[in-house]
Amino acid sequence: MTTANNPVILIVDDSADNLNILSELLRPQYRVLAANSGEGGLRVANSSPKPDLILLDVMMRSEEHTSE
Repeated sequence: MTTANNPVILIVDDSADNLNILSELLRPQYRVLAANSGEGGLRVANSSPKPDLILLDVMMRSEEHTSE
């Protein structure tokens, strides 16, 4: 069970499946925040609560290349 005292993990990934799987696995022990873009990840990371750890997909498609 998560509480306000649990460490906060931010997951940034453009795959909804990855976000869902990681969130389900981590939620029992951590407060999980999620974003599906780099821009969204920056917004969440700069808001409160600050994440203790960020899991980042480094191969995300950029907003300019979404039509490829």
